[in-house]
Amino acid sequence: MPAEPHPAEPRPAATAAQALEAMDFFIATAHLGQQEMAQRLGVNVTDLLSFACVLKAGEDLLTAGDLAEQAHVTTGAVTGILNRLERGGYVTRVPDPTDRRRVRVAARPEAVAKVVALYQPYYDRLGAVFAEYSADEIAVLHDWFSRTTDLALAYIEELRAKDSGGTPARAS
Repeated sequence: MPAEPHPAEPRPAATAAQALEAMDFFIATAHLGQQEMAQRLGVNVTDLLSFACVLKAGEDLLTAGDLAEQAHVTTGAVTGILNRLERGGYVTRVPDPTDRRRVRVAARPEAVAKVVALYQPYYDRLGAVFAEYSADEIAVLHDWFSRTTDLALAYIEELRAKDSGGTPARAS
C-alpha cells in the first residue's frame, strides 16, 4: 500500500545548473545501481533492460521485433539477448497465437519473483521520497522524466544516425 502523501515541504532554491549537476550525479548513480542489480541477477545491463521491457508489457507479450524496438537494440542483438535470458531462466518463448511463424516472449514467474525481491526494497524507499512531494510536484516530476526520456532517446538516435551517415529516424 503506498504511503500517504505528506504536505510538501518548502524546497530549497536551485539554479538550472545545480539541477543539471544533480541530474548528472543521479544518472551516474542509477547506472551504477543498475550494474549492481544486473550482477546480482546474473545478467548484463542490456539484458536487464530487455527483461524490464518484457515485464512492462505484462500479458501483452512482445515479439522479438517489439523487444528490439523497446530496448533500442538491433533485431540481431535481440536474438542473443533472448538466448541469454532464456538460458538464465528469465523468459520463455511461446508461439504467437495469430502467426505460427512468430514467437512471443513471456517472463517466467520465478524470475519475476526474483527481480521483485531485489527491487522492491529500493522502490519502497523511492515511494517514501515521492510521498514527501505534493500532487502538483509529482506531476512536474512525471512531466520532466517523460520529456527528458524522449529527449535522450531522440539524441541517441541522432548520434547513431550520425555514426552511420544517415539521418535520425525521429527527432524532437
